[in-house]
Amino acid sequence: MRDVVIVYRATMRQQPKAIGLVVEVPGRRRVFVPMGRVTGIAAGAVITTGLVNMRRFEQRRSETLVLGELLDRRLRLRSDGTAVQVEDVAIEQQRNREWEVTRLFVRRVTDRQGTFGFRRRGETLQVDWSEVDHPIDSAVDQEATQLIAAYQGTKPADLADVLLELTPKRRLEVARELDDERLADVLEELPEETSVEIVSMLGMDRAADVLEAMDPDDAADLLGELTDEQAEVLLAAMEPEEAKDVRHLLSYDEDTAGGLMTTEPVILAPETTVAEALAHVRREDLDPALAAAVFVCRQPLEPPTGKYLGLVHIQALLREPPHVAVGTILDDEVEPLGADAPLGDITRILAAYNLVSIPIADENDHLVGVVTVDDVLDQLLPEDWRQAPDEVRAEEITGDLAKEGKQ
Repeated sequence: MRDVVIVYRATMRQQPKAIGLVVEVPGRRRVFVPMGRVTGIAAGAVITTGLVNMRRFEQRRSETLVLGELLDRRLRLRSDGTAVQVEDVAIEQQRNREWEVTRLFVRRVTDRQGTFGFRRRGETLQVDWSEVDHPIDSAVDQEATQLIAAYQGTKPADLADVLLELTPKRRLEVARELDDERLADVLEELPEETSVEIVSMLGMDRAADVLEAMDPDDAADLLGELTDEQAEVLLAAMEPEEAKDVRHLLSYDEDTAGGLMTTEPVILAPETTVAEALAHVRREDLDPALAAAVFVCRQPLEPPTGKYLGLVHIQALLREPPHVAVGTILDDEVEPLGADAPLGDITRILAAYNLVSIPIADENDHLVGVVTVDDVLDQLLPEDWRQAPDEVRAEEITGDLAKEGKQ
């Protein structure tokens, strides 16, 4: 279960009705389950009956998501007018079998400073729904603490799916509260137009920090969707060393090896030991595709490196004693491609040698980057690949019917 869908009554003092659940089914698809089919809710279990429509959930304008929109909302107590923030809700089944939001767990909002300058957290209390004022549409920025906490530890792709279902305003509020590294990971999983929308609204300094936290190839893809003037302003706000790699990638066509490659693979000197190499690929922040192999070069080890010597697959590292130098176990059969190599050449080599990454070198055999299979898939898949196949087909059928109607 990912969320609860509620609708407000005619007057805000009336308890809102919970009309359904948003649940996630295999394939990371979120679907709607009407509350009329829910026969029981217990700790760790929701019991339902009947068939479930597998169409992807789409929120209607009259609907509110408890986790996505109601939690962290600021309201006012009717008793004394003080501001409170919603941290949890109670949903109970009534005699008529309908489920309603009955009580709220709230925290008083305070700006008072503690002894050491930290903001003190306000008092918490439970109140009935009718004891607070409930603005449906608020122009005040809303926090996203509870929503972010619910997805802490999940993969960035899961949080990206959640952001896609939110309104642009709420999406920006969540993005602003994510730390730079987490937001960078999520932006890499979003459609480019949504990533551009978020980055354009973050503010110059924050946008530059997030771009620096992204993989250079993903940052280049995002900046490539902006106008030249916008991209140049953001590049100027970035740290020079971080911007250098991104500028370099922007100079290549997007469907060539240079446009697809990342400039941050694991690059090691030939005298590096197997134990040291395994420590490098064990890093938590390293993408799995980049951790599958290390690339061995002469000094310097920053792209463009010294002479490229070969690569070592992680399986080979695991088979060798820790003290062995990686330069003695090279796979030198995989020839590097040039930065202008087309997409077709990259896919053929990845398939022929069962690789997940391929080295890219310049005319002097200096390693300039690596293309990974996930970057290739992003190019090969259609733009709407994030949608389920039946959703895409439904849109195609709707489009075909519309054309027939015009004819």
